[in-house]
Amino acid sequence: MTAEKHSGFSSSFGVIMAAAGSAVGLGNIWRFPYICGKYGGGAFLLVYVFFVFSIGMVLMMSEFIIGRRSRHSPLKAYPALSDGHRRWMTVGMAGVLTCFLILSVYLIISGWTLSYFVDSITGKLSSLDDGSFASYFDTFAASPSRPTLALLVFLLLTMLVVIGGVKKGIEQVSKILMPILVLEILILCVRSLTLNGASAGLHYLFHPDFSLLGWEGVLAALGQALFSLSVGMGAMVVYGSYIPHDENLLKTSLWITACDFLIAVLAGIAIFPAVFACGHDPACGPGLVYQVLPAVFNSMGGLGSVFSAMFFLLLTLAALTSAISLLETLTATAVDYGYTRTRSTIIITIVEAILAVTACLTFNGGIWSSAQLGGRTLYNWLDLLTGAYLPPICALLTAIFFGWVMKKEDIRDELSNHGTLRIRYFNVFYYFLVRFVAPTALLFVLISGIIG
Repeated sequence: MTAEKHSGFSSSFGVIMAAAGSAVGLGNIWRFPYICGKYGGGAFLLVYVFFVFSIGMVLMMSEFIIGRRSRHSPLKAYPALSDGHRRWMTVGMAGVLTCFLILSVYLIISGWTLSYFVDSITGKLSSLDDGSFASYFDTFAASPSRPTLALLVFLLLTMLVVIGGVKKGIEQVSKILMPILVLEILILCVRSLTLNGASAGLHYLFHPDFSLLGWEGVLAALGQALFSLSVGMGAMVVYGSYIPHDENLLKTSLWITACDFLIAVLAGIAIFPAVFACGHDPACGPGLVYQVLPAVFNSMGGLGSVFSAMFFLLLTLAALTSAISLLETLTATAVDYGYTRTRSTIIITIVEAILAVTACLTFNGGIWSSAQLGGRTLYNWLDLLTGAYLPPICALLTAIFFGWVMKKEDIRDELSNHGTLRIRYFNVFYYFLVRFVAPTALLFVLISGIIG
């Protein structure tokens, strides 16, 4: 291990901001609001809050323990904690591969968001009619230049932060970006709630309608909890390796989970009252951000373009904090094998750029969209693998390793900070969830993804 990796984060606040930044991303602000409304609003919220604070947080804390105990990236962490059995390296390899593929898809969507932020500032979005946003997005996404340029700019920003290192790069940037993100979303919430008819949006978001929940909604809540907390992609193992040994992992995990949940709910409060107040359809799914919300902002009058720019900046910042953790996971793996941080980050960035640009050009209507395998483009395959299969598989393998392979005394020692903390919850709650409940739940998520 290098001295850089041993130094890690410098403060509890830095740990929480960096890890919360990894967890808070497009899943909270883009995906959570529409999926919550789709499956019964308050009914989904009740199930989600249970899953995110039980299974989601437990798995995240387990990855923290693996990282802090081993002081390694995923490829070396699992063999180090299984008496050197190299077969467990495959779990780490699966996590790193998942991280690599997720980042490529993430860059494409983040590029769209960054481009829409620029369009908000320049007034291009405000000049469009309400009925033209869908065709505008289709034309934009099919362009061979603008989405590609935007994702490359976004990737460059991510690369510069990661090259800066753990303390001066990731921690310092997270300490700045996360408070800005929270402030922006609060301002948007206030504006949304002061619109006429906003109460209908709150009712849509918080009123429990269990008839819409069903078994599919329960599984969606569990899947969202895992997706939102960045579980199953190696990022939290890497961040765990940077956490000081005297940090209380339970308290840290609780703070991160609370921040993640709070921002997801605030995103719903910022979006749905405005959607209802302006008379738009809240049940349009993923197209909500790029096809409906610009029309909502246009309906607000003179300051609509300001709030549009704020929202897309908010989404860009959330995407950036998550992209930083994904690229850092890949960089830390290379650093763990003796390569320098700068060289590793640059090489990985170039490879990611090639994959992301290629996939971007195969998106619906793109110049390479006709190149398909099994009826799917490269983008479709990446989206399918990273959305339905790889994260739950990696999380399941990690839960099995943690609960059935890693030594129980090592887990207890790490949670108790070498016996200095009392952990009464260990046997009756935590260890039972990790060994039995979490793997079973993950198996259900995986099967439902395959069936779906």
